[in-house]
Amino acid sequence: MTGRQKLIGSICTLLGSSLLAFFLGVIAPGDPALEVLSMNGMSEPTEAELAAKREELGLNLPIWKQYMHWLGMVLQGDLGVSYITQQSVSVELIQRLPITLSLACGALVFASGFGIPSGIILAMFHNRWIDYIGRVWITVWTALPSFLNAILFIIVFSEILHWLPTSGYGTWQHFIMPSIVLGLGTSAVLMRLTRAAVLDILHQPYIATAKAKGIHTFVLMLRHVLLNAFIPLITVIGNYFGGILGGAIIAEVIFSLPGIGRFAVEGIFRRDYPVMQGYVLFTACVYVLFNTVVDILYGLIHPQLRRSEVLK
Repeated sequence: MTGRQKLIGSICTLLGSSLLAFFLGVIAPGDPALEVLSMNGMSEPTEAELAAKREELGLNLPIWKQYMHWLGMVLQGDLGVSYITQQSVSVELIQRLPITLSLACGALVFASGFGIPSGIILAMFHNRWIDYIGRVWITVWTALPSFLNAILFIIVFSEILHWLPTSGYGTWQHFIMPSIVLGLGTSAVLMRLTRAAVLDILHQPYIATAKAKGIHTFVLMLRHVLLNAFIPLITVIGNYFGGILGGAIIAEVIFSLPGIGRFAVEGIFRRDYPVMQGYVLFTACVYVLFNTVVDILYGLIHPQLRRSEVLK
């Protein structure tokens, strides 16, 4: 796929996501005008007040005009005003983004730092007891849901051992359990993929030739095996980072972290439509951004891929 095709695909993805985000607010139950007035302290607004608020919000316009007006505001960086906080949704997301990014980066560091080396070890000890134990580990942590892992970690490390805080935000210790819980499933996936990729490469003829030439095992793994194994891993890491940002909702709610995931959940429960729309659009932008980063990394690791695209 050429760079132009990727750009067109990214634009179409963002446009489709904007349609989805907008229509979430349209088809959601309830009256946005009533929700706004209720948040302002009016328990039973009159029909005249509701009509005036609908006129103010542009709800009387045709759907396509509402969408074009909303899209124009989005392109200017305005995602509307939260019914809950009466603050700009864009400002709220930006303020909470560092917390979610810290959590996601911690989860990705744990997943990569544990999953990739462990997968290499399993491949090097193929069909030995270490490999069998590792495959059981992969199966268990891939199957267990995040919320169950979170409960188990809280019981063990907070209630029994008293090593880490149960919830809250303020110090780096508050991010340890949420990051591990969020990254456990991804670490198991990376371990499995790394093991499979390394095993496949180790059986290639050029590896046997390199061994026959007396190349040291460390050099062989670093220059020939890992470099080629990183191609599928980069795709997984890039896609899973976007998934981790979305999956951070569970960790943020359970561990009481004031990130964008918890903000979105509060918006869903209170029918805060601008927050819901802003979160969906933000998540789509994250996926497109990290897919672009993955493409760039492809070109850096294997320049021949970039040259082949230029020749098309």
